[in-house]
Amino acid sequence: MNVLAMDTSNDVLGLSIVKNGIVAGELMTNVKKNHSIRLMPAIDQLMRDTQTKPEELDRIAVAHGPGSYTGVRIGLTTAKTMAWSLGIPVVGISSLKALASQGRLYEGYICPFFDARRGLVYTGLYDTKLNLIKEEANLLMSDWLASLKDLNAPILFLSQDTALHKDMIEEYLGDQAVIADAGYHYPSPSYLALAAMEKEPAPLHELVPNYLRIPEAEAKWLAQQEKR
Repeated sequence: MNVLAMDTSNDVLGLSIVKNGIVAGELMTNVKKNHSIRLMPAIDQLMRDTQTKPEELDRIAVAHGPGSYTGVRIGLTTAKTMAWSLGIPVVGISSLKALASQGRLYEGYICPFFDARRGLVYTGLYDTKLNLIKEEANLLMSDWLASLKDLNAPILFLSQDTALHKDMIEEYLGDQAVIADAGYHYPSPSYLALAAMEKEPAPLHELVPNYLRIPEAEAKWLAQQEKR
């Protein structure tokens, strides 16, 4: 099976092509630039570098959130459009689960998270087999850490936003918290592709963004409607 995986759900732009379980090529950048401008040229470059023709793809994998609303939409729209035009399935993988894959060799709990501003985070808790132990949610980091303390077990934290929350993590959990080295905080798109090979594809129209909360503009619009 040949899989093209893409992740634009956060600052990292990640692409990978996996052929029959072998990573043929991978591209990752961590720069705050517009994914809508860079994604298709990057796909074209990776396809050429790995000598992969579009018709040779069997499946497309995409990180479908949570994360940046715009980034999630760019990845989903691109993945679904390519899958539809090629007549192949597309598989959505949680952006948090994709990041948790970086810690799959750790013997303990794995906590991926993304900063959601105003003290909030997108997060969830996984075991080493990437099973969800605590459901993915959007909540205050302080409330989340308080709930993790009750586990009384070591927890590996993975995030591109670690620096923003490191002091609070250590304050709440002390030695219970394990902060991974820098290279582990960014999701490998190859893991995304491999995860998609193990997941049954859903109908194309059923793949939607996993925002975990509605966009701020939509929330304001709904509040205005309720006042009428």
